[in-house]
Amino acid sequence: MDNGETLPQLADITAALDTVLTIMRAAGADITYRLGGTSAALLQGVHLPVGDIDLLVARREDVDTFGAALASFPCLYAASWIPESSQYFARYEVRGVKVEMSTVEKPFDSDGMECIGRGPWQHYVWVACGSHRVPAVRLELRLATELVRDRADRYEPLLRHLSAHGCEVDLLDRAMRDQGLPAERRRFAWDRLHRSAPSA
Repeated sequence: MDNGETLPQLADITAALDTVLTIMRAAGADITYRLGGTSAALLQGVHLPVGDIDLLVARREDVDTFGAALASFPCLYAASWIPESSQYFARYEVRGVKVEMSTVEKPFDSDGMECIGRGPWQHYVWVACGSHRVPAVRLELRLATELVRDRADRYEPLLRHLSAHGCEVDLLDRAMRDQGLPAERRRFAWDRLHRSAPSA
């Protein structure tokens, strides 16, 4: 996102997601989803750069329903299968914000990943968004993702937030291990969180 464009702020994310969910509700679309990515962190009170809204679903037909409900908005990527990432994916622009919905169809027997396996479906919190309550993936899973990607502008705010507000230690430890974070980086995270690192 370092291409000079203006990043959406909390008010933009809230307005866009509230619009999408209101339209989906009016259309009678009963979709089980999780909000992931940086927008999930922003709605949980973490001040970090956000590029778009990421909605995860388990079924391809939910992505199609999403596309049909948003047919009046600019379609940036029509619903289709992306083999490289094993995703059925669509992207629309709503109130100036990119909103994406996808499946992630990689089998993975772990609860430590942000968008693969059991993690996002088991580890989430409900957050307010306009007139809706949204199931947002827990920050521990997002932090592990950002540490793996080595995006300091994302993981530093997450570390500060979790240091101030606490975290689920066992979940973060599993997430960092399951996402393949080297022991040195795991120690870095625990040091920043002012906690004793579990044995490497």
